[in-house]
Amino acid sequence: MPRRLEWGRLARGPAIAYRPRSMATQPDAQPRPLAGLTPFEEGDFHVLSEALSKDPQYNDRRLVARRKLGTIAEAAVEAIDAATSGEVALLQRTSLHQPHAFNHMRVRRLWAYICRGKKEKTRLKQVIGPELAKDLDAAYRNAYLCVALEADFIEVSLRIHKDAWYDGQNLVNRVRKEGSAGWMAELNRLGGYRLRMDDWKGEWPCGKLDSDRIAEYLKYYKPGDHSLTVESRLPASVGMRAAALGPDVPAQLVAELVRLVPLYRFMVWSKESDFLFSR
Repeated sequence: MPRRLEWGRLARGPAIAYRPRSMATQPDAQPRPLAGLTPFEEGDFHVLSEALSKDPQYNDRRLVARRKLGTIAEAAVEAIDAATSGEVALLQRTSLHQPHAFNHMRVRRLWAYICRGKKEKTRLKQVIGPELAKDLDAAYRNAYLCVALEADFIEVSLRIHKDAWYDGQNLVNRVRKEGSAGWMAELNRLGGYRLRMDDWKGEWPCGKLDSDRIAEYLKYYKPGDHSLTVESRLPASVGMRAAALGPDVPAQLVAELVRLVPLYRFMVWSKESDFLFSR
């Protein structure tokens, strides 16, 4: 009987059957997903260590890990599409696996991110105007779901970058208009995750939040100045990676990305959650 992943209070759903969609080869380094979900190995973490993060001879090995993450994200996109009957149209991308000026010549983190698709980006551009929307095509300037590897952990998260201020402002305006109960309920449904702000040391544990803690967070959170993250991490430091290497981990990561979708739909600007210019 397959071992089940112990991951705090995260949901344990059944394995998700997956067949990747065909993807056109792109001229950049965006790789194709693998033929199916593939477990992580020691090397996937080791090549992100401080000692190897700058060394280009490990690019091929990091590409292996990048493709695994891309496969998880692609499976999640398909599962989200099925679960929402196509109402949430998302696309996935992966981060650079080679040292580059963009990552300060070090690869300490690899991630796949899932963000609004082209149609939703076009709709948002029409709302905020061409000047504000000129950089919207960059994935991180949209709220996104993320699955990531670092040398010591696997992360699943929902992130709003500082530059995705419109998604952050949409959330703030919605809470001002409707009150905090709806957002608090969505966060508390995610026991085992934590709400964080930028690089602040403080955290707000999901499953234990009350109206005072939500008010405390919103007192300091400023879209455009602060990033917002709802994350859970599975430890994977040297000598403690057994759980992270389990064969069921990729499917559970897909399930966790799907689990974040109701929170994503509540917070992020869309036709169904349009509070960006609410008064």
